[in-house]
Amino acid sequence: MHHDAAAEVWQKHYNDPEAVTRYAEGPPRFVPGFADLHRMTRILLAERAAPHAQVLVLGAGGGLELKALAEAEPRWRFVGVDPAAEMLKQAERTLGPLKARVQLRQGYIDDAPDGPFDAATCLLTLHFLDVDERRRTTREIHRRLRPGAPFVAAHSSFPQAGSERARWLSRYAAFAIASGADPDLAKQASAAVEAHLNLFDPAQDAEILGDAGFRNVELFYAAFTWRGWVGYA
Repeated sequence: MHHDAAAEVWQKHYNDPEAVTRYAEGPPRFVPGFADLHRMTRILLAERAAPHAQVLVLGAGGGLELKALAEAEPRWRFVGVDPAAEMLKQAERTLGPLKARVQLRQGYIDDAPDGPFDAATCLLTLHFLDVDERRRTTREIHRRLRPGAPFVAAHSSFPQAGSERARWLSRYAAFAIASGADPDLAKQASAAVEAHLNLFDPAQDAEILGDAGFRNVELFYAAFTWRGWVGYA
């Protein structure tokens, strides 16, 4: 399996115990409507998922979306996959007693069970992958889903042409500062996103999902530099 240099940079960060202990502080400051993104994800999955659904969560480290989904749907069970061992330890701490309904696996999509799953999510994760690996990963998610099962993906995705990229990255930092992040750290985070994430225009991201086999791909979330889609296997 191919992992580019950008993915390695972020994996090193997410295996830093000190950074991981502070992880939960980050998404609410950098991702507009972070808690609402989890609520919308649950609603979209529940539209089609079985009452006792088996849900695949790719990029599960930290456990924040696992906790939100498990609390909202007490009969669902989950498989959470993440390459960072420290983030999976944090997920266990975050989940507490909810861990009884969650199987955590270290690795990438190839390390996930074959399923079939009733639903899947990949939140704040696909932007770590280059275009070829993103296409392959979404195809492998699709392969693990029952026909018609919902898949929710949300990640960094915004216009890239000309001066648009810099303008939206500036807004990314400004939102974090307005949400209470240290200004210097917010600017450093914006620079890291520009340097080390694989950033695509939203139209290309939606196309990747369609090429992976997902039908009726719909944009349901758009907030500054973030986009979210739902599609069906």
